[in-house]
Order: sequence, then C-alpha cells, then structure tokens
Amino acid sequence: MKVLVVEDEAKTAAYLRTGLSENGFVVDVAEQGEDGLHFALSHEYDVVVLDIMLPKRDGWSVLAGLRGAGRQTPVLFLTARDAVPDRVKGFELGCDDYLVKPFAFAELLARIRSLVRRGPARQEHRTVRVQDLEIDFFRHQAVRAGQPINLTPKEFALLSLLATRRGEVLSRTVIAEQVWDMNFDPESNVVDVHVKRLRTKLDDPFERKLIRTVRGVGYVVD
Repeated sequence: MKVLVVEDEAKTAAYLRTGLSENGFVVDVAEQGEDGLHFALSHEYDVVVLDIMLPKRDGWSVLAGLRGAGRQTPVLFLTARDAVPDRVKGFELGCDDYLVKPFAFAELLARIRSLVRRGPARQEHRTVRVQDLEIDFFRHQAVRAGQPINLTPKEFALLSLLATRRGEVLSRTVIAEQVWDMNFDPESNVVDVHVKRLRTKLDDPFERKLIRTVRGVGYVVD
C-alpha cells in the first residue's frame, strides 16, 4: 500500500514516514503543496495525508486540484486547524477524513487503514498473490501454501515491496530507501541480512523458491 504525505514540518514528516513504513506502507513525502499535487497526479496512491498550511500551495488548493482532475484518491487532512469552519470546508472540497494535530499515531494509522479499505480504486488490491503465497495488507499477514508465515514488520514491508513489484529486479538502494527510509551505504549489509532472514521463513521450507538474487543488481520475486 502506498501513501503520499504532504507535510512541510520536517520532524512530523520523518515521524510519519518512519511509522507508516514500519507498518508496511510505501511512503512518499512532499514538503510543498505544488510538489504534493504533482506527486498525487503522477502516481497511484492508496491515501494522501495532507497538511493545510503548506508553502507554494496550501492544502485546500491541493485537494481542489486533485478533485478537479477527476482523481478520487482518499485524502486525510492532518492539520493544526481545528475550527469547525475549517473541517466543513475540507469535507466540502472533497476530503475523506480530518484529523487535528497533535494526534495519536495509532488513531492516524486506524483512519488510514479504514480509508484504504473503503477506497474505490484499491478495494480489489487488499491482497496480493504470488504462486502459493498470499499477502493480506490489512491484516498484516502472509500465508504460503496454507501455512502462516511469522514476519517482523520490516520483513513484511520487504516482502510486500518485492511482491507488489513482482518481476522487477529491485536494487539494494531502492529497497533500503523504500523499507528503511535511508540513504544506502554500499558498505551496509542490512538489506542482504533481511533478505536472508526472509528466505529462511518464506523459501527454505518449500521446494519452490520465490526470491531470486540477480548478481550485481538486486533481488526479485518471480
């Protein structure tokens, strides 16, 4: 599942990226309203988490531009503006939910998952199947050949990334950026270590192997 966070406060954006990534989401961040609208129109997202007070273009304008372009991506306003007229304006412009800062991350996560479940464009993608593997994003579960696979949050995020981009060879740099939100250090073996752990659970007990190494490039799920 992919989330766009449009937030200009660096600490809040980093907090959201880390928390959502740890819960299996792929997260893009835009710091300006203009960039946020460009991202939202250029890519498919399950949810947009949108601040109102943004540089270049405010959240009202971003939402209006998104809806004006015919995009029905669920939008959750996450903002310090708590007045009733602001909430009303948000819903009149077409937002799907409205949460006031400061907020509890558990509540934000629950609201995002609820929006994804209701999202018209993504309802059919609540699960992904690869051969005899099934990944349920909402339950945060992976089952292979009827056998539950016990994964850590990072292992689940890694598997989700590889499975949703099935057939695409992903470099260690891409994996590190998407799963760990980090600039890849060529000397680090964090990706290889987690792939090895994932293989132990996902592939070793089964005759058919799903994760393949492309030497010198990265990893792919076939």
